[in-house]
Amino acid sequence: MTDAAIRQPEPVAGARFPVEGMTCASCVNRIERYLRKVDGVEEANVNLATESASVTFDPGRVSLDDLGRAVEAAGYEARLDQAERTGAEPSGRTVEIGFSAPRTFALDIEGMTCASCVNRIERYLGKLDGVTTANVNLATERATVVAGPDVTVDQIIAAVEAAGYDARLIVDGGVEPRPATSGATAEPHAAHREVARAPETSFQQRHFADTRRRLIVAAVLTTPILLGLAHMTIAPFVPAIFSNPWLQLTFATPVQFYSALPFYRGAWKVARHRATDMNTLIAIGTSAAYFYSLAAILAPGFFEAAGIATSQQLPLYFDTSSAIITLILLGRFLEARARSHTSDAIRRLIGLTPRTARIVRDGAEVDIQIEDVVRGDLILVRPGERVPVDGMVRDGRSAVDESVITGESIPVTKEAGDEVIGGTINTSGAFRFEATRVGRDTVIAQIVRLVQDAQGSKAPIQRLADVVTGYFVPAVLGIAALTFVVWFVLGPEPAFNLALLNTVAVLIIACPCALGLATPTSIMVGTGKGAEHGVLFRNAEALERLRNVSAIVLDKTGTLTEGKPRVTDVVRLDGAPAEDDLLRLVAAAERGSEHPLGEAIVRFARDERGLDLPTVESFESSSGRGIAAAVAGRSILVGTAAFLAAQGADPAALGESSSKVAAAGRTLVHVAIDGTAIAVIGIADTLKTSSRAAVAELLKLGLDVIMLTGDNESTARAIAREAGITRVLADVRPDEKAAQVRRLQAEGKLVAMVGDGVNDAPALAQADVGIAIGTGTDIAIESAAVTLMSGDLRGVVTAISLSRATMRNIKQNLFWAFAYNIALIPLAAGVLYPFFGILLDPIFAAAAMALSSVTVVSNALRLRRWQPSRAGTLTHAGASSR
Repeated sequence: MTDAAIRQPEPVAGARFPVEGMTCASCVNRIERYLRKVDGVEEANVNLATESASVTFDPGRVSLDDLGRAVEAAGYEARLDQAERTGAEPSGRTVEIGFSAPRTFALDIEGMTCASCVNRIERYLGKLDGVTTANVNLATERATVVAGPDVTVDQIIAAVEAAGYDARLIVDGGVEPRPATSGATAEPHAAHREVARAPETSFQQRHFADTRRRLIVAAVLTTPILLGLAHMTIAPFVPAIFSNPWLQLTFATPVQFYSALPFYRGAWKVARHRATDMNTLIAIGTSAAYFYSLAAILAPGFFEAAGIATSQQLPLYFDTSSAIITLILLGRFLEARARSHTSDAIRRLIGLTPRTARIVRDGAEVDIQIEDVVRGDLILVRPGERVPVDGMVRDGRSAVDESVITGESIPVTKEAGDEVIGGTINTSGAFRFEATRVGRDTVIAQIVRLVQDAQGSKAPIQRLADVVTGYFVPAVLGIAALTFVVWFVLGPEPAFNLALLNTVAVLIIACPCALGLATPTSIMVGTGKGAEHGVLFRNAEALERLRNVSAIVLDKTGTLTEGKPRVTDVVRLDGAPAEDDLLRLVAAAERGSEHPLGEAIVRFARDERGLDLPTVESFESSSGRGIAAAVAGRSILVGTAAFLAAQGADPAALGESSSKVAAAGRTLVHVAIDGTAIAVIGIADTLKTSSRAAVAELLKLGLDVIMLTGDNESTARAIAREAGITRVLADVRPDEKAAQVRRLQAEGKLVAMVGDGVNDAPALAQADVGIAIGTGTDIAIESAAVTLMSGDLRGVVTAISLSRATMRNIKQNLFWAFAYNIALIPLAAGVLYPFFGILLDPIFAAAAMALSSVTVVSNALRLRRWQPSRAGTLTHAGASSR
């Protein structure tokens, strides 16, 4: 029995609708119980926060009215009045009733220092009624918030401020301090004309410049303090003036209260809300060293009276506080500079768009700014120039290098009627084209937005780090307090000094920054690298899940093959009309069909044979099976053998002819005229030149490669053999593709589905990872998690290989971030002192803390050197030239 012959269960329908009257968790349980009692309901989930119910049910047995009555029986009201209440929903459809579309807000966040800041902001945003998703990214210092229509920008910004941070709304790449309108209907993303902008905002640039200024001041003033330390320890030849306590106080004070001001400011903001973060640890640690030293200068007698110190001069720790601040600022400066490289891919994409365009107005050529180009403008492009916006060629002919978008290294010939993409390079002749998409609607702008959205999303692997960092800073404060008590009570003399130094070391060396940066920096580089090679990930979850897929389902037409079938055989039985007459009738009938096989027949008859097609008198289509039409007074059936049989035209007479044509690897189209099966038309769709190499690479990656097609078994296996595929799912109608994916998932496989047609959308959505083959101009395929800008199937190998490389990099980052804190916090607390007499100086703790974040970011940046395998994977010709 073939795979296709196994009966699949019908897909169930779903509905989500508001429920009124709920007040607590018991309401939720009661409504769910009543909904599940309805015969035919598969699952019912009620959400108190959103006041909604999501129900999955058998549409043949349950209607929306049934659901409404169940909710009412439980004592609540279901808002189903906006739905069509005429019975069951179509099979497999999920309807949203009474809900307005959510909106997405992008924000710049100021003041974050570590992963605990991320958790805190997400927590506060999540408390806001109407917010469904809140993702905060430490690497980009941005937040993405998905909220209902009643949530305003002011409310979102207020929630961030309540968490102790500052926020600014991002509008099409620019930053606004406040939206002009804060009402419930305010639209955060206006559809005005605006070109893609660089990923850095003025806020980020100011922050970088401010960090650099504070670092310079700290480094200059800390140097003489360290010279004083050298005079008293290893370099007595250094002038003694540098060890003067009052001079050291003079140098240390600006470092403490100017250079370290952002730490104090950040610590105070979160302290007002009874919270802590990395700023808290730094502020407490450096303040302890500074103010102890200040007190030792101003009131040495207090320490002597308390028995904390002898009559000898008290040790000063201005060098400790100043060096710690300098090293931490240095680490943040290096980290920020390294993180700026994570957006290199977006910068390169944005840099593809020229700043000006040469348009034709009133018969004259005029150069204008790219922002001023509008739809309908006629634009002239000369050899060697970049196409400024997307459009349609009106006159002229040239070859255009589209490698920067699609990865295809061979220039594509463009002539009147062809589409061109902004950012591509005109290599030879000149042409004029009409602008059809400008500003934020161009392909380049869409790619930039997709990459930025993916970079701002959160991968599931980040959850462990999020849980840890939620408790991290309070735990470190507890460990620091315990360290001080243990050393002060049990430590050797000078107990107070040792307790102070070890406590400062614990506070400073703890680093939730590395935990917060471990995942998002790798995601940023990985998704950017994918864009360079024509692979667009919709979000970080897709990037992570793709690594674990075990089966790849490849749709045949347009994915494995060129998708341009051609008639190769016309086999007629005795008594059939002459070949041209037969083709004229069949092509006329198929002219009303949108099926690729029908289009091939029409193209063959009309364009290759030059036949005039008669008028169709009636037409009826059965999706994926065939058509019935009346042409020139004759009844025409065209389709599968099963379709002809269902219409009363016995296809048995075509059996021998069908077998011969199918054995040659052709797709069969059966023809019946006036109720009699009379002919078989063979149509071939050739493999893409890259398909066999791509399949071989997928097999090398250890994946189960499966071909899915509506062709009959023999035709499908002929194509599969040519591609190197052994497992075939044949005779699959378009509406059965999703069911076949579910069947594979039931076998325990994590499935990636690769397709290019509209009829692949349900299967792409059903798959664990949907991969859509794009065309360069069609990139926003809603049902796919991954979009390939090129039709080259080797892009699938690129996507999977990049996913594995990125996840390997993330795991390395998380390992070192966790290992760093697990190993060094006890070391800073002095756990080795009883055994080896080893203590960690707070200055070295600061250096180690700064180095940890820089190390994580630098390791993520190694992905920038990643290249796909040249043996079987897409080589992106434009990657090196950009």
